[in-house]
Amino acid sequence: MPSYRTDLSGTRYSFRDLAHLLAAATPRRSGDALAGIAAASDVERMAARFVLADLPLATFLQESVVPYEEDEVTRLILDRHDRAAFAPVAHLTIGGLREWILGKATPAALAAVAPGLTPEMAAAVSKIMRNQDLIAAARKCRVVTAFRTTLGLPGRMAVRLQPNHPTDDPTGVAAAILDGLLMGCGDAVIGINPATDSIDNIVTLLTLIDELRQRFAIPTQSCVLSHVTSTILAIERGAPVDLTFQSVAGTEAANRGFGVDLTLLREAHEATRSLQRGTVGDNVMYFETGQGSALSADAHHGVDQQTLECRAYAVAREFSPLLVNSVVGFIGPEYLYDSKQIIRAGLEDHFCGKLLGLPMGVDVCYTNHAEADQDDMDSLLTLLGVAGVNFVIGVPGADDIMLNYQSTSFHDALYVRRALDLRPAPEFEAWLEAVELSDGQGGIRPIGFDRGGMMLGWDGGVP
Repeated sequence: MPSYRTDLSGTRYSFRDLAHLLAAATPRRSGDALAGIAAASDVERMAARFVLADLPLATFLQESVVPYEEDEVTRLILDRHDRAAFAPVAHLTIGGLREWILGKATPAALAAVAPGLTPEMAAAVSKIMRNQDLIAAARKCRVVTAFRTTLGLPGRMAVRLQPNHPTDDPTGVAAAILDGLLMGCGDAVIGINPATDSIDNIVTLLTLIDELRQRFAIPTQSCVLSHVTSTILAIERGAPVDLTFQSVAGTEAANRGFGVDLTLLREAHEATRSLQRGTVGDNVMYFETGQGSALSADAHHGVDQQTLECRAYAVAREFSPLLVNSVVGFIGPEYLYDSKQIIRAGLEDHFCGKLLGLPMGVDVCYTNHAEADQDDMDSLLTLLGVAGVNFVIGVPGADDIMLNYQSTSFHDALYVRRALDLRPAPEFEAWLEAVELSDGQGGIRPIGFDRGGMMLGWDGGVP
């Protein structure tokens, strides 16, 4: 077993294994404190970072934070490791990797090396980065995916239109979809979290979105974020399934808590691709992750929550997804206590996912019992826009009335696009221009009303 120790301020600090070192190097996090694995002091945290910076990348191929024999995610990480892609950086330490990423690495070089980096390497390098490093590095990473829209292109930021309703009422859902479309949102996906997981309900919602999409020739994709087994049943019923969704985590035991394993995800991936519903690409999976999910399931193996979050990206990477997003503040203050921790975690998740080759979005969000507010979310949204986030979430009024948490609104997406000169996905932007919703400068023109109070929008008529 390698020796992880250093002297700092006249004190010897020792770390018993790689998992202990990674946990101690992590920025302050309430979830790690809850698990009893956080650094005991800021000095110990800095000592761990000194050791981590000098650690050769090869160490992460020799020591696993979760045993290979006990965990299929560990086996996936090591068995799928691409040594040829790893070769250009194999001689580096974690500190050297940071310098290469921020310095000489080009977007093409980062894309080429991604299959050779393990999640633990990505987590480790993020732990010795400042927030500005995470932003600058993520901005270099470009991951492009496609289904009916092309996502991740430079200078563009997509939005998931999230029209959730507490009773899945089709009229309420449709009203929220209309609201989002009029604000230029929905190019990432129109994605509904269903209030119930009944197959009849799922098919109804999928049919609603698909009929709307076809009626107005909207280039987007739909998803009802039900459990993967429910989506497979919906496919068997002939439902218009574009994307299959699933929440995933960074250990086999945590995924078991979600009711999934790699075999089931492969089955869902194959079933969804067999429908061949995409027009410009065939990325058909949508995954959500979030720091703290493994700890909440008592399936963390003594590993810090940010490293486990990165391991969840290995699961997602296996299936070439269209979309991946961290619901960064959704799990609550037990895991990310306040806005400082949420902002830091959001930047970490986005950078690490992109570094590993994933099309990362972030649900910029918090729960009402966290020490955070909408001003904090404005800050994170802006930072992520600068960092080149693939997509964010749009919720009517930023208040999800079904899931009972605070996210970002359609207006927030308009703000960040205008402030940072970002545009929608190209196919969706062309549609906005065709139906005269675009102002021709990447924004949305005001909607007028006739004397009878009817909305004037698409082709001068009532949408």
